[in-house]
This record gives sequence, C-alpha cells and structure tokens, in this order.
Amino acid sequence: MASSSSCFLRSILSSSPTNSPSRSDSLSAFFPNNLNCSSPSKPSRFSSLLSVSSIGRVGERRRKVTEVRKMATTSSQTGKEEKNKKRVEIYDNEENLAIDLAKYTADLSDKFCKERGAFTVVVSGGSLIKSLRKLVEVDSIDWSRWHFFWVDERVVPKHHDDSNYKLAYDSFLSKVPIPPGNVYAIDDSLSAEAAADDYETCLKHLVKTNILRVSESTGFPKFDLMLLGMGPDGHVASLFPGHGLCNESKKWVASITDSPKPPSERITFTFPAINSSAHVALVVCGSGKAEAVQAALNKTGGSVPPAGSVSAEEELVWFLDKPASSKL
Repeated sequence: MASSSSCFLRSILSSSPTNSPSRSDSLSAFFPNNLNCSSPSKPSRFSSLLSVSSIGRVGERRRKVTEVRKMATTSSQTGKEEKNKKRVEIYDNEENLAIDLAKYTADLSDKFCKERGAFTVVVSGGSLIKSLRKLVEVDSIDWSRWHFFWVDERVVPKHHDDSNYKLAYDSFLSKVPIPPGNVYAIDDSLSAEAAADDYETCLKHLVKTNILRVSESTGFPKFDLMLLGMGPDGHVASLFPGHGLCNESKKWVASITDSPKPPSERITFTFPAINSSAHVALVVCGSGKAEAVQAALNKTGGSVPPAGSVSAEEELVWFLDKPASSKL
C-alpha cells in the first residue's frame, strides 16, 4: 500500500457530505506536523450555543425502572487482576435512556480530557446515532479534544443514504464543533479491502502520535469509549452471526464483501479491537431486539449472537429500554 494511504483525514465537518474534499489533497493535510489533541483550556467558542434546557442537570433527571438489573464480573488477564465490570441499565423509555447516555458520555469525556488531553470515541450507525441527540445539548463538553471514529462503515459515497458517515453528520457531527481534522472517515474511493487497510494504517499513525492508546494486555487499540448498537439478529459493527470475521484475531480493521445485510461491501473493527476499549456502551431499544438481548446476556440455549462476545477492559454497560429488556 502506498505510504500516502495512511488515512482519509479531511476537513469534512466544514462542508456537507456532498462537498467533501478530494483524495488528491496532500498527505500533510491529512497528518499535519502539529496533529495533537492539545487545545486551550478555555471553553469552546461554540459552548454558549449549546443549550441545556432539555437535558438540565441530566444526572438529577435520571429515571430508570425500579428493578434495574445489574451484573458485575471480575476476571484475571495476563496474570494480573483486572476489573471487567458489566452493568445492565434498563429505562422506562428511550428518552430517559438518551438523557442518561448523554451524561455517561459527557462524564467520560471530562475524565479523559483531564487525564490525557484527548477523548477517543467510536460509534456505529443505525439507531445509536438517534440516541446521541441529547449530547448536543450539553454545554460542558470540550469538543476540541474529541477524536471521532466509526466501528464500521459501508463502502459507499458519503452522500449515499447507506453511509454511516452521512447518518452521523446529519444527526450529530453537523451540530457539534469537533475539529474537522479529528473526524476519521474512510476513503470511500477504495475497495473494501483497501479501505480497511487504509483505516488500520490511520489508527496506527494515531498511536504513534499518542492520540490513540494501545492496550497493554492485547496490543490492540484502546479507545476511550465505544458506542455500539445491535441489530435484531444480535450483530454488532459488521460482525454478523455465523460469519468468519467474528473469529478474526490478527487485524484491527477487516473488510467484508458478503455482508448478509446490504450493502454487501463494508469495513469493520474486529472483536479484539472492540473489546480492547476502555469503556463500551451497548445501546439497544425496541421489542424487536428483545430475543437477541436475552440470548446475548443469558448465553444459554443455542448459539450466542455476536453481541454476547462484546466486552471492555474497564467497563461494559448495556443501555436498554423496557421493550428491549422484556425477555430478560
């Protein structure tokens, strides 16, 4: 692969998906010498535009069903004790879930920005993006320190309705002042295989520049927070039940050309990359996903869907509304 393919970093937030810059931009535009997450500690100039009227003190307005089910597990890895906590949070409706998800994300943003000067966030597509809507109303987030990634992407143009980038841009990215250079989209002009290699090269570059950490126990990238949705069949990212990519153990990012859900050509993070994240939130709403939730969490009966293989190095939290949890 040519050395210039180290990632398709572009000033994509300054324009709509239909006006994204050309791949012919120089590599220095993608990786400027001063690429880092450091920024002035003063609030973003956009902060005053972000209202908290509907979210208020989101922690004080948190509402969950009384019988919240919580689970915690501990495990030992590479000879040392590590807390691998798992929580299941159940909300009476999706609105309250979205409010608490915003608080959860904002709290982690504050923690990591203070500790390491950056916050690396990975999102999926689908209904998850809708559940992030309350985040845009939080005025305490230092968006200048965010670095934004996708756990999977369809290899389609960015203006295409199937594009996870377009979905995130229209509903979230266009509403928050994350610096354009901190948003990492795939190069949709490449084949699925080349785009996956390109994205992995991008991640490895960000490790070298100390924006992205590497897990000491696995050697895979350690994102601060991974925000995932789940399909009715229990798939996460583009890791589908029974597909061979669920067993990929070497690559950080893999390509898929036979996705059972169209479009067929995609790139996706592998399970080792997902599970090396510090924090993972699995956000699931709707009765149509209740059986997959039950199978993933109870891990009884037949084969466990891919969502049941998700873990995190520090904490995994399942955010469920009542319909999604109805079979637990």
